Amino acid sequence: MEDRTRYPNMTDESIPTTQSIPLDAAPAPYVLAIDIGSGSTRGCLYDAYARPVKKHLFKAEHAFVEAADGTAEVDADQVVREVAEVIDGALTGIGPGLVRAVVMDTFASSLVCVDEAGDALTPCFTYADSRSWAQLARLRSQLDETAVHQRTGTRLHTSYHPPRLLWLRDEFPEVFAKTAKFLSLGEYVYARLAGIEGAATSTMAWAGILNRHTCELDEELLAAVGVDRSRFAPIIDPDEPITEVSAPALTRWPALQGAAWFPAVPDGFASNLGVGADSPAAAALSAATSGAIRVIVDGTPDELPAGLWAYRVSRTQSIVGGALNDVGRVTLWLQGTLAPLSYEEIDELLRAEPSEGTPLVLPFLTGERSTGWAGEARAVLTGVSSSSGPRELWRGAAEGIAVSYARVFEQLLEVDPGITRVIASGGVTGAYPSFMVPVSNALGFPVQVVDVKRMTMRGAAAFALSVLQPDRPLATIPQTGLTVPDPAQRPYFDDLRARFDSVYDAVITG
Repeated sequence: MEDRTRYPNMTDESIPTTQSIPLDAAPAPYVLAIDIGSGSTRGCLYDAYARPVKKHLFKAEHAFVEAADGTAEVDADQVVREVAEVIDGALTGIGPGLVRAVVMDTFASSLVCVDEAGDALTPCFTYADSRSWAQLARLRSQLDETAVHQRTGTRLHTSYHPPRLLWLRDEFPEVFAKTAKFLSLGEYVYARLAGIEGAATSTMAWAGILNRHTCELDEELLAAVGVDRSRFAPIIDPDEPITEVSAPALTRWPALQGAAWFPAVPDGFASNLGVGADSPAAAALSAATSGAIRVIVDGTPDELPAGLWAYRVSRTQSIVGGALNDVGRVTLWLQGTLAPLSYEEIDELLRAEPSEGTPLVLPFLTGERSTGWAGEARAVLTGVSSSSGPRELWRGAAEGIAVSYARVFEQLLEVDPGITRVIASGGVTGAYPSFMVPVSNALGFPVQVVDVKRMTMRGAAAFALSVLQPDRPLATIPQTGLTVPDPAQRPYFDDLRARFDSVYDAVITG
């Protein structure tokens, strides 16, 4: 694949910013971008500069069905309906053939079992579903996990396909036997709406079953879970769009006549592109329902630190980093249960000097991914006293999330010591601008928050445009002030990290 992800962020005054624009002032070609997130489905029309077109953004909300046993799923057919509805809305008033491309990103590591007729046999199992913990333990006893990690770039974990496929085979043998295809959510949506078959390289990588060195499905893992290669879609690179789609799709959406449909990609890849973290010099820190720190590199690392993943995004590039299951989910939980506070109170306490009496929080509400991969982990609160109130609990949770990011960033620098920028974005940075204060102090590194609305969807649109018109610059990305770590707080955060690691080793690892 050509290196088309490094689109320029020009500073020339003739290049516009990412601010939305009316349709009558928006230059073609137009791109329809779709984002399927943990809490909603969005669709938006973008112009030739990757600017959202006003009054052509539509949203439908959904929620994961979650339970104490580790359930975290969503109705796949509901999402299909949502995507169709947001396409209807985004294309209102757009004439035939005016949209050059359709591109989609989704939350990663999703799985839908589909029968011969293409109908879903199961809900969509999400990255947060941890019911396959027993099968995970079995795989870890049978396989050399270090070797698997180095081959696939992923650890054995409940977020990925191998233990989940074993769980399905054990707990739902009839469903498993009837399954003709194991699809990601993006694949399922495309198949139902447009008759498209094909899985992006990055989608299979994020499923934890792609050999990162060969870019083919890992035969040892498939054999271990008893699934043949034929039960997965063909793998295609993200810059290989499909133009042949079903007649009903074009009848319903004549604006898409002749459009190229890019394979659905995981939101992590799109998020990096959306904020401009498109080279090894820039790491993207996302803070939404879940969180991550990621950097795009050429090829794939020869050796991967134990706490990181390396997902192939194409045959020439990889995205390396680590993910946190719970970031925004922790803030929502605090506000809804133990520690409801006003935004003003939260802003004040996050900007305040650290306090020795702050409780220590390991923020694993739905299990841990990087760096320890303890899928069965749950949140731990220690150091809570009679003087601990909502403010102290909020501060402790924020510090726990900050340390979790720091544990990832430390290993990321081993892979890519040339990182010069950390670019932050996501719903948490918008709702709580001061959240990056403890994060920067924990990282010991400046953090730049960018003002990009719906950055994953914008990144998907930017990628499609970089393929359609590789020489044309895209809109510049507005930035907020730089959050710089306070050297005086270094001893506190070093001690916090030591205490976090000690409790982690005693409670989670132990």
